[in-house]
Amino acid sequence: MIYLFHGSDVAKTRSKAFEWIEKARVKEPNLVYVRLSREELNVSTLLDAALSNSLFAKRTLTLIDDPFPTVRDTVSPPSDDALTVSESSKSSVLDDYIDMIADSDNAIVILAPKLLAAKAKKIIAKAKFEYKYDKSVAHSTERGFNSNLVNALGARSRERLWLEINRALYAGDAPEMLHGLLHWKARDLMEKGSRTWPFDEARKLSRDLVSLLQESRRRGLDLAESLERFALSV
Repeated sequence: MIYLFHGSDVAKTRSKAFEWIEKARVKEPNLVYVRLSREELNVSTLLDAALSNSLFAKRTLTLIDDPFPTVRDTVSPPSDDALTVSESSKSSVLDDYIDMIADSDNAIVILAPKLLAAKAKKIIAKAKFEYKYDKSVAHSTERGFNSNLVNALGARSRERLWLEINRALYAGDAPEMLHGLLHWKARDLMEKGSRTWPFDEARKLSRDLVSLLQESRRRGLDLAESLERFALSV
């Protein structure tokens, strides 16, 4: 079953999605949770999300984080043809398997801020619930989107980044949410460009964050500690 979070308000959409996930995990402590970034999206991971069950839990919960590339994502430098094909295929694989994940007994959250209307309409038709958060004239930032954290990464300040990660962890933010914000910022830097983070370095940053999460899962490492070490390497 699909739970879709989208809307023009990126901060609130991301905040509400992670808030929903935290509540679901509290409600079902044995729920197996996995977050898939766009780079990890393929037929195999989608099949796992839709069909797998744990020995200790009746269902799994999968967050598919920002699966659809923006226009700029697919417009790469001339030497990056492979990246263009890769990003396009990752978008289409979710389209191809949307019926399967909609019919799954597992909970699958699609977090897709700024989702195009045509794409949103197709997913909404398959979703169990839709949560949409658009920007309003009077908007106050809620806890969940940590601007100090993403700004520290944008500024490439390892000291500030390490401090903001520790502040957020101390305040009770889940390491998975912090990782999601950092990875979102890495892709944002790729899309918008930055003097501090040239395109190639921003792309490497995004890939390094994906590798960090995969290595943490594979080796059973503490994600919070991995994020602290990452901050000191920026």
